[in-house]
Amino acid sequence: MKIVLTADETLTSTYRNLPLSDFLGCVPPQRIPPILYRIIDTQVPHKNGRLIFAPYSLRKVEAALLKKYRRDEVAVVHPKYVEKFIDENTKIVAVTAMDPLGLGPLTMMFTEGGRFPSYTKIKFTSLVDRINSYRERKNLDFKIVVGGSGAWQLKAKEYEMKKLKIDHLIIGETEHKIAEIFKDIEVEKADEIILIRDQPSANEIPTIVGPSYKGMVEVMRGCGRGCKFCDPNIRKVRYYPIKKIIREIKVNKSAGQNNAWLHSEDIFSYMLEDKKEYNPNEEAVINLFKEVLKIVNYANPTHANIASALAAPRIIKEIAKLNNAGPNRWVGVQIGFETASPSLLKKIASNKAKPFNVDEWPQVLLNGTYLLNKYFWFPAYTSIVGLPGATEEDEIYTARLIITMRKVLREKLGKKAHFVVVPLSFVPMGYLKDKEFFNINEELTKGELLHIYHAWKQILWEFRRGFKMVKKGLLATLISPLIKLGLRFLLKGIEKWANEKGVDVNKPLDPINIKIERGMIN
Repeated sequence: MKIVLTADETLTSTYRNLPLSDFLGCVPPQRIPPILYRIIDTQVPHKNGRLIFAPYSLRKVEAALLKKYRRDEVAVVHPKYVEKFIDENTKIVAVTAMDPLGLGPLTMMFTEGGRFPSYTKIKFTSLVDRINSYRERKNLDFKIVVGGSGAWQLKAKEYEMKKLKIDHLIIGETEHKIAEIFKDIEVEKADEIILIRDQPSANEIPTIVGPSYKGMVEVMRGCGRGCKFCDPNIRKVRYYPIKKIIREIKVNKSAGQNNAWLHSEDIFSYMLEDKKEYNPNEEAVINLFKEVLKIVNYANPTHANIASALAAPRIIKEIAKLNNAGPNRWVGVQIGFETASPSLLKKIASNKAKPFNVDEWPQVLLNGTYLLNKYFWFPAYTSIVGLPGATEEDEIYTARLIITMRKVLREKLGKKAHFVVVPLSFVPMGYLKDKEFFNINEELTKGELLHIYHAWKQILWEFRRGFKMVKKGLLATLISPLIKLGLRFLLKGIEKWANEKGVDVNKPLDPINIKIERGMIN
């Protein structure tokens, strides 16, 4: 095969479709033993080594390459079978990477600042080592190329790139140039590190031709709010027309996928017209889901902004209705919590709370979560520990808001109250790329410990309440208690860590004096 496209096994794992399971690759073997990881690590299906469902990024590259290469020259393959497709005719083996060296925000938290290798790093490096070994053993001369959203990690640590014998690294959006770049690589005219500084227009981004994992379909790129810590904010905003989105949905549907995972940085910013206050284009967002749900049975977004959600209750209600959401059918979405501190948010993400005032950020988080829960939306928040400029008071305030939200939402919604906050380590990206990594191995402050502890306590609380993790049966009986036990050990570990530093994480914190405000929701 002339061009072989693949990814490491953390990007082809279904993890038995456990809630929050896409994060499991970020964990080191010291936290999830290999024997347990192997039980959880179910891989996507393949046909003779070719992926039936592939990571979305690979499908985009595949579609772009087919503009210049023949169908019989490009294969998207499972990492376990990559050698099967490599022969004397192979020119390029390309690997997409999301977290190749374990430097991602959640990974740095789990691995104690890189003290332990994550499964993402282990799987990526072992894959590249295997490809290299095969190349040397068979005396072949194809090039190993790495790209994807995590390619920056190999540029940040070029010695790792050299050590892995990676020939070319591609950083940036590639669809409009990847075919030409591959042609240059074939004739050895390409740079070792290829930085693509411009970005394709929506028309230049091709429609996928093969089905994507989880039925993922992109609806827009970029965000526009200008949060300083976030790479996607550097990208210009582009919206896909519904016809383009529907074509990709149909590609997935033809392979038997009856669900759609609509990818964006903020689904409520789709076709946004109000670029000053960020009030959502309600009709456009609702119509998007209406059209998608004419084809598939269920559609949920990947990411959203909580202020956008709170500003448009009608969208929340309508999407829930279209999805037939209810007690056993929740709409899941990942949302940036970042910090509870308005003063810190003002410094790093001054537009994040719009159309509300940044000083209302804690109220936005509380009331937005109430709104989502009311209509059976489950927000999985991510907060950031160690943001540049964060004070001790900022970190403690974040812990207090988590406690407040749990208390108030329980009182108002009872069993319908659901949310998690996953704490991430600050990683220098976006406009803060010149800052230092937050190192969890160094002296943690009281506030940072409380932030981390109460975030994980909320996650454990959700699992204890019967968070629906897997289908009923023996597997649920085995895995659910194991993960709950693992979370309890994690909390006990944080308690012990804190006690060694003279911090009592179980000492009650005062809730913040905020409440559900009907005027804010309506």
